[in-house]
Amino acid sequence: MTDQFGTITWWGFTPALDLQDTDTISALNNLKLDTDEGKDTLNILLIGAGDIRHVLQTIARSYRHKKRKLHFYIIETQCELYCRDLLFMSLFMEPPNRMGLQEKTELFLELYGNLLVRQQSMEYVQKMSNEMIKMVTDFDYLEKKLPFIDFSQLKFKERDFMEGIFKFWRNPDPKLFDVEKMWDLRLQRDLGVRYDTRDNVFDWDYHMRLIEREGDIIHAREYKNWRKYGIAYEPRDGNYDVPNRTLASGVLVKHEGERFAKRGFWGDMLVSPYITFGIQSEDKTLFKKNNNMYAKLSWHVSEFNILSLLHEIINKEKYVPPQIEEAKEKKSATITEITEEEENEEDIKEKSDSTDTASQSNPAKDEYESLPLDDVKITFLPVMSVAELSRKSKYQKLFDIIYFSNSLVHLLTSDLTPIYADAATIIAESARYMLQLKDDKVEDFFQKVKGMAEKAGCQVYEVDEPKKENYLKFTYRRQATR
Repeated sequence: MTDQFGTITWWGFTPALDLQDTDTISALNNLKLDTDEGKDTLNILLIGAGDIRHVLQTIARSYRHKKRKLHFYIIETQCELYCRDLLFMSLFMEPPNRMGLQEKTELFLELYGNLLVRQQSMEYVQKMSNEMIKMVTDFDYLEKKLPFIDFSQLKFKERDFMEGIFKFWRNPDPKLFDVEKMWDLRLQRDLGVRYDTRDNVFDWDYHMRLIEREGDIIHAREYKNWRKYGIAYEPRDGNYDVPNRTLASGVLVKHEGERFAKRGFWGDMLVSPYITFGIQSEDKTLFKKNNNMYAKLSWHVSEFNILSLLHEIINKEKYVPPQIEEAKEKKSATITEITEEEENEEDIKEKSDSTDTASQSNPAKDEYESLPLDDVKITFLPVMSVAELSRKSKYQKLFDIIYFSNSLVHLLTSDLTPIYADAATIIAESARYMLQLKDDKVEDFFQKVKGMAEKAGCQVYEVDEPKKENYLKFTYRRQATR
């Protein structure tokens, strides 16, 4: 990909999936999940997902399907992603006495997609960093706090590296990660002579690419604000001026013939974190229009989706938002009255009107204890260890569902088929929201991955318009040997 996509995938480039939902993923019918023939344990391998969105959505909605155990195996490209996964899993499992649902929702989105966060948000990260250091260095402590997490397969040097990342997170010195300067320098480098007219560049990317790919619930002000400043979510009034150190990673750079590590923000600066939770929802009222314009923002969609997942994990039922009084409805975000001139002058100030009686909780004081999570296991495998799996007997014919990100789909080869279950479903992230690619290149990507899957012995689910697909879906059935 290009420099604007970065070298590390902090968030995915497609919406979150429930990996047991046969209505959304028709290829799952291959596994007969909701029948008596369905397996009692579903083994799911996620390769390069970049975040934990599919895990969260699948766990939260597991009560909707036949009861079974879910075992996720995660492989990423860098240890920083494992650290973020652990942080967000810990946050999702915060008990009500430490943090209410609304507060968890806002904190998650803020840490997930913002370059700069509020001071209290980073204080939570600092506090939890001490907890997570114990988790990666003491498996007995991990078993006590998050018994569904398994780090035993990671190499010692990877766990040591994760410990170092958490120590960096808890360091309050803002000079260690001057992320505003880093963001602007990357903008200058990536845009070149177009930097001085960057507003026009952002506007073109928005109208000619994002809207054309059904991302129009993301308002122009939201997208441009994020492209300029790296801030996607501002759920509450306050100062968003503390660097989000969870978005720091290292790269090897070459200088005067020598290579050395450089810490910075090396993630996506083009697509945005809105895609994963902010463009689709079960609540279709979020997509109502007034005068042919959406009455809500992508922020509201993201907020509803995360709040719903948190609610479903605890209550095992769909979330139904409380009725909003007419006066509050008038006070909520209204886009139709905002002129183009105002867009250029105003920062995004839309806030959630919902309240939470538990928002005054203080997780920094109470000891961390997670909510119970039965029949779920999340195993983190060594970084970029995909090629090694086929050589280990314990992974032979194990995985029922295999997910590939669009950046690692080149690993979809016949070399991996030994780890597929006899009947397996393969899901590959499309290139639909890789905004620098033209429509014909998106379709070329589809055809290339389709060819790779067929060569690996998979059956392809045909679609009418490949450029409109978020995911490519395949089935695999092992041929009986004579």
